[in-house]
Amino acid sequence: MRASVLQIAVRPDEPADERRARVSGLVRRQHASDLVVLPELWTVGAFAFDAFAAHAEPLDGPTAREMGAAAASARVWLHAGSLIERGPADELYNTSLLFGPDGRLRRTYRKIHRFGFDRGEAALLARGGETVTAVLDGDATAGLTAGLATCYDLRFPEQFRQLVDAGAELFLVPAGWPAARRAHWSLLARARAVESQAYVLACGTAGTHAGVEQAGHSLVVDPWGEVLAEAGAGEETLVVDLDPALVAKTRAEFPALRDRVLGVPVPR
Repeated sequence: MRASVLQIAVRPDEPADERRARVSGLVRRQHASDLVVLPELWTVGAFAFDAFAAHAEPLDGPTAREMGAAAASARVWLHAGSLIERGPADELYNTSLLFGPDGRLRRTYRKIHRFGFDRGEAALLARGGETVTAVLDGDATAGLTAGLATCYDLRFPEQFRQLVDAGAELFLVPAGWPAARRAHWSLLARARAVESQAYVLACGTAGTHAGVEQAGHSLVVDPWGEVLAEAGAGEETLVVDLDPALVAKTRAEFPALRDRVLGVPVPR
């Protein structure tokens, strides 16, 4: 199974429509991959709080239409990162979109843990209420179950435990992580992989969002916590071959999840 992680640069001088078209082109070129992952809020910038309302879209808006078409063109599973969703009661969410190789929207995930404490995202956006998994059907993806999480969620292991209990074997984590805490980004991605014995595909942004320098350094981590690939600080594409059988093999060889005594053990 081949995965492409697209670390997108968010530049304030690039209009959102132009970035959508540019990113669509990048996705369409990943036709040799089976899974493509984009970062969090790449159309607006994760720290561009003042622009959230103006860039909010419904789930059938321009970003979803463009990304669905790109997924269908490349015949890939596409985690299209996240956008500011305008909900039916005019509330705003940080919502991730997962498209199948046919271009259909298969899953959405509204971010549960909103960053900012009493400001920024935490004050402007509504909180999601449900964890989300999706089965990536297909020969190459081997029916792996993906767990969806976004950026700040990475700091909350209980969410990932729930996803493991729901069958997750790999985690797709788009982010707009600040450079000031880059060390936490890589540490937490590896920790979630090790404790869950699952792949982690963590895709961040490059550039600067509303004056906040982004960490970049997207990474792919295997179920043993080994970093298979890591980007630098600028825009970059990681292409990594994953072994779908490694998750079950790791959990069988080192059955730590079986020894859980707090919460419900994983039925493996």
